[in-house]
Amino acid sequence: MITLLSHLSYVALTTPDVEASVDFYVNQVGMTEVGRDDDGVYLRCWGDYYSYSLVITAGDEPALHSMAWRTTSAEALEAAVERIEAAGSVGEWFEGRDIGRAYRFVGPWGHTMVLHWDVVHHRYTEGDLASTFPDRPQRRSRVAGAPRQLDHVTICASDVDAFAKWYRDVFGFRIMARTVLEEAPISVFSVLTTNEKSHDLGVVLDGSTRAGRVNHFAFWYDTREEMLIAADLLMENGTMIEYGPTIHGIGEQSFLYYRDPSTMRIELNTGGYRNYVPDWEPQTWKTSQGSYDIYRNAGFPVSLSDSFPPADGPTATEEGVPDEIKADLLKGRV
Repeated sequence: MITLLSHLSYVALTTPDVEASVDFYVNQVGMTEVGRDDDGVYLRCWGDYYSYSLVITAGDEPALHSMAWRTTSAEALEAAVERIEAAGSVGEWFEGRDIGRAYRFVGPWGHTMVLHWDVVHHRYTEGDLASTFPDRPQRRSRVAGAPRQLDHVTICASDVDAFAKWYRDVFGFRIMARTVLEEAPISVFSVLTTNEKSHDLGVVLDGSTRAGRVNHFAFWYDTREEMLIAADLLMENGTMIEYGPTIHGIGEQSFLYYRDPSTMRIELNTGGYRNYVPDWEPQTWKTSQGSYDIYRNAGFPVSLSDSFPPADGPTATEEGVPDEIKADLLKGRV
C-alpha cells in the first residue's frame, strides 16, 4: 500500500467579491489574514500549522480554484508526479507561496490539484497572536466560534467509484465508505482519506456537464459545543444555517452547513471516529441507513444539491438525490 500524501494543506476559492469574502472569513469565521499578492488573499485558522489554509482569489463565480496536499516526503512528491503522468495527466512545476517547489495538474474530473512537500511551519512567537502554549502556532482567535483548522473538501464527479479508484491507485488514498441509491446500485457519495480521519476528500455524483466542481469545504472544531456557539453567532449575525446541526452516519461527525457571501458552502464539523485499520474494507451505505443524517428523521433542502460553480445539470448530495431532481440524475444510469 502506497502512502504519498499526508493531508489537505489548503483550498483556494474564487469569488466575484474578494473583499466581501475576506471580511466574512476574518470577522465572522475568525480567520487571520496573513498576506496578499496577485494570486489572492491568504488566510489561516488559529490552529493551522502552516502559513495559510484558505486562499481567496478573484473570479466570475464561486468555484474551487485548486486544492493542495502536502506529500509525506520530498521523495514522495517526485513519486506522486511520476504516477500522475503515468496515469495520463501532465502538469507543471512552479514556486508556490510558502510551499516552495510544487506540482500543479488537472485531474481526470477537472479539479486542479497542487502537491508540495516544502512548507513554512508557522508559529507566532511574540505579539498579540503568540500563544502561551508551546505547541500552539497561534493564540486562540478572539472571534467566538472560530474553527481550529481546515478539515476536508468535497468535490463533484460524474463517476463516484471511478474517481475514488483513481485517487486510490495513483496516490494511495484509502476509500472509507460510499453511499448508493435505494433504487439502484449507483454510488452518489464516497469518502477517502490519506490518514486516520474518516475523510479529508469527499466526492458526490455530478450530473452536470461542467467539470471540476466542488460541493463544499470544511473546518474542524475541538468540541460540539464550540460548533454550536459558531452556529448561534452565525444566526445572530444574519447568516442562515442551510442544514444541521446533526450527525453524519458515515464518519459520525457532528456537522452543519452554511454559505459564505459568494454562496460557497462551508461545513463545520467535529467529533467522529479515527480509523487506523490498515486493511480497512469500505462499507456500502444506503441513505435509509442514516449515511448522511444518523437520526434519519429530517428532510433536507433541495439547495444541498447546489454545487459550484453553478451548472446545467442535477447534482447528488451526501444524503442522496432530492426527489425533485432524481429522475434527471438517473436518466441513462438505470
